[in-house]
Amino acid sequence: MTALGRNEPQTLQEAHALVSARRPKREANLETWLKFHQANARAYQAASDVDRWHHHELKYWVGYEERKAKEVAAQIQKEKSQAS
Repeated sequence: MTALGRNEPQTLQEAHALVSARRPKREANLETWLKFHQANARAYQAASDVDRWHHHELKYWVGYEERKAKEVAAQIQKEKSQAS
């Protein structure tokens, strides 16, 4: 999965496999989901720097995961403000 001793995925396929393997349970808390989406964005970004054949598709997934992370962060903030 890694080249040159790196721990990041090197291809679109490896990034998808990593994301699937670490997906939290549906009932996981929002902080867990936020970390999941942030880590996914980093994984897809790392792969996009190497897998030039799938660069544009990987950049799509970076954007998708960043949007999902923002949505979850907004939901966390909303819940915190309602609790106050």
